Amino acid sequence: MSRTTKEINKVTGAVIAISIRLILLALIVLLLYEGVTKGYEFGHDIFYASAMEAEPGQDKEIKVEKGTSIAGVAKRLKEKGLIANEYSFIIQAKFFKYQANPGSYTLNTSMTSRDILQMMNENTEEKESKDDSK
Repeated sequence: MSRTTKEINKVTGAVIAISIRLILLALIVLLLYEGVTKGYEFGHDIFYASAMEAEPGQDKEIKVEKGTSIAGVAKRLKEKGLIANEYSFIIQAKFFKYQANPGSYTLNTSMTSRDILQMMNENTEEKESKDDSK
């Protein structure tokens, strides 16, 4: 190989190595941006829950059986179009110490997930004391 060919190969190798590093750096920056954006959206859903529709919304019926977990309730609410993210609903329930009491509920799509949790959690102590006295 001639000296010129060796120099061309050396320069080409350096250009390819720099290009690969730049591509990897761009991918890392893109992944970080996506992760931060999704993390912010998830946190926003937890602490500033918004309604699925504006007032007046639509009424939807949901029935919660005894022993249904918060995850099960969240799945039903998501299927009915009452919440956007079931995982943020579950975390809200745990964070704010809400329970989903058994019963039939008429919920509206203009309610936030926190409003829904509060409605399902109302009179927890009264219901427990009534159940205990039976």
